[in-house]
Amino acid sequence: MSKQIILASASPSRKRLLESVGIHAKVMVSGVDEETPELLALSPADLVIALAILKAHTVFNRLPEITNALIIGCDSTFEFEGISLGKPGSRSSAIDRCQLLSGKSGYLHTGHSVIDTDQGIEVSDISTSKVTFAKMSDAEIINYVDTGEPLEVAGGFTLDGHSAPFITHIDGDPSGIIGLSLPTLRKITINLGLEWSAVAPVRVKL
Repeated sequence: MSKQIILASASPSRKRLLESVGIHAKVMVSGVDEETPELLALSPADLVIALAILKAHTVFNRLPEITNALIIGCDSTFEFEGISLGKPGSRSSAIDRCQLLSGKSGYLHTGHSVIDTDQGIEVSDISTSKVTFAKMSDAEIINYVDTGEPLEVAGGFTLDGHSAPFITHIDGDPSGIIGLSLPTLRKITINLGLEWSAVAPVRVKL
């Protein structure tokens, strides 16, 4: 029996990733505060796990009567020289971010937390990938930032958008860089004692 999938995230990229493998998730945005001092004091890897858990539980607590569902919480950040680089948020910050990362490498962490409402248990895991950027000219940086893309994405870049031409190498899972690691989600599903088909049921085309 397939599970109802609830995605505790407003990210269109995460929803598209799920849909690409036949998972049609209901989106419920958690609305958690990601900028509390306690969270910001964590390491980048610990931060994304903590936020993924917090998002999943926030949505779960709104649905006390729900059954036969998996609630998926995710969070991503880009670690550069030990520091977590979240969403630039402004044009000037995005320009500074591109100049900082130009020609260099860092690590994209995506945390996942999945709650099985029937079993009352959860499994959390992390996907980490190394991302290397090309040397970007000043004109390329301005043109990229003016697309508006980097302002509201972790690290200020995406693998599946306008910044793709400037990413020269990745070492890890591409879907994890985009925002939700499909191999990690499958591993979590198995650790919950479920078949992958319970999450991504096969639909036969007639």
